Amino acid sequence: MRILIANANTTQEITELCAAAARSAASPGTEIVPATPRFGPAVISSRAENIIAGHALLELLAEHAGTVDAVVLAVSHDTALEAARQLMPCPVVGMTEAACFAACLVGARFGLVTFGGIETYRERIGQHGLAGRLAGLVGVEATPQETLADPAGVEVKVLAGIMALVAAGADAVVLGGAALAGMAPRLQGRTPVPLLDGIVCAVRMAEMLVGLGLPKPAAGSMAPPEGRASIGLSEPLAAMLRGR
Repeated sequence: MRILIANANTTQEITELCAAAARSAASPGTEIVPATPRFGPAVISSRAENIIAGHALLELLAEHAGTVDAVVLAVSHDTALEAARQLMPCPVVGMTEAACFAACLVGARFGLVTFGGIETYRERIGQHGLAGRLAGLVGVEATPQETLADPAGVEVKVLAGIMALVAAGADAVVLGGAALAGMAPRLQGRTPVPLLDGIVCAVRMAEMLVGLGLPKPAAGSMAPPEGRASIGLSEPLAAMLRGR
């Protein structure tokens, strides 16, 4: 089985961080294929950047279509998730989507800790239908770049955010950020509730979906497009819109 770990940011170090977390979670025989877009924001931190990254991500996925068995979106905004799921011929799992659903299996309510602003995460969790299970959101004053440069210092801030969510009633906490991949095992022993790593959860769910062998929807909103004309797109992406 080959799982594509598709970063939507252009920071290669984050791709490598996510790939390492994915390999730690993957079953024997599963190959992790990391990939970084050729254009787009270094780190997504605004709505505009998220839209731009969505185009870059779909182009990246189109280049790998037919060569992988599943895709994990290594971006905490679950960027272009629905579009990717419609286009790709294999299962596509968002890292935050996977962690939030997994959190619901181990607790009544969950929290999410991330970097900076939290409102787009609140919206995304609502889109996943889980707003009623959300105990709270915390945005720590740190950046993904700081996590790469000073992981220990950022871990202190993330731990404080986790404890605030526990105090707010969270039975489990999602670490919401690609740059937080691999941090959960280092913090788990210092927290009273389970910590969910989005990459780890997504890899496990991707393996499950591949194992189920479900067919691609041929009708409804997730059926692949056919006969759609376009201008200026990469040829692999344009071909997916035309249908094969």
